[in-house]
Amino acid sequence: QVQLVESGGGLVQAGGSQRLSCVASGRTFSSYAMGWFRQAPGKEREFVAAISWSGGSTYYADSVKGRFTISRDNAKNTVYLQMNSLKPEDTAVYYCAAATRRGGSYYLAQSRSYDYWGQGTQVTVSS
Repeated sequence: QVQLVESGGGLVQAGGSQRLSCVASGRTFSSYAMGWFRQAPGKEREFVAAISWSGGSTYYADSVKGRFTISRDNAKNTVYLQMNSLKPEDTAVYYCAAATRRGGSYYLAQSRSYDYWGQGTQVTVSS
């Protein structure tokens, strides 16, 4: 069993930056691909970014490409989401997730590919 705990959410002005963190329990973190998803009120959960188990491959939704960066530190069992140039439409609850099976960009962009989920952290971008 893996437990994921997100932190770093809060209120930020449009154009600002924020960094989310997700700490995983367990000794097998380095074998999981990790992803970030978000869900805005009244909308379905959507893919934001994913990173392979080694950190060698990263994938982004078009809506955040060039603004967000996903990274991981396997020694700290932590995955990060650095968010720059934030927009009001980035307002959502952000979730991190772990996938125990490996796959490419299409696979990791699907929420059903993930086996473990955090509780989410709210990010609110004011205009």
